[in-house]
Amino acid sequence: MTNLVRVVAEALVREQTGAPLRVGVDGICGAGKSTFTRALVKEVESSGRPAIHVDSDGFHHVRDRRRRNTVDQARGYYEDAYDFDALAELVLRPLGPGGSRRYARRVHDLVTDAVITDDTATAPPDAVVLFDATFLQQPRLEGLWDLVIYLHSDEEAAVERGVDRDADALGGRESARAAYDARYMAACRIYLAERQPRERASMVVDNSDPRAPVMVRLP
Repeated sequence: MTNLVRVVAEALVREQTGAPLRVGVDGICGAGKSTFTRALVKEVESSGRPAIHVDSDGFHHVRDRRRRNTVDQARGYYEDAYDFDALAELVLRPLGPGGSRRYARRVHDLVTDAVITDDTATAPPDAVVLFDATFLQQPRLEGLWDLVIYLHSDEEAAVERGVDRDADALGGRESARAAYDARYMAACRIYLAERQPRERASMVVDNSDPRAPVMVRLP
């Protein structure tokens, strides 16, 4: 992965907007977004440019909101998992041109379900700010990313990685696979059909095999 991540980092470092560079790392559940983003942060930092990873775990809705749609689990996850309005107003707009550069590092604690209102920081003006999550190219975030990297993965490979990762939290492999079928991957299929995120992205990496990712499109 290292050589490809270096190529991506070099492309990001070349981008100059006069404000922090807002980069979304998009892709279906299990595509390897967090691992890829952490590696990318290290490569950007090694170039001498500051890098910030805003953790998507801190931008979920509270549990009751996430689980309010008991009829259609997939649609419920797609529409209610993440607080993208908070991401837009408290992170992406302040980091954009003319913004204060003061951003929320998180608005929610996923473990305790507490709402967080006082965890903020100020980004350096030349920072590369990365946020990785599913569904980043929804209309409410349109125009707020400077670049979007779409991490493609075959669905079967992504599900296997997701089940491996989440089995303990979801009650075992069988329960995890059922959750992916009914909720998580089913929501990703809605997103792919409605938004065509691969086609919209600035950059595309095929991460079906994380040991040998392939560059598909550079900006």
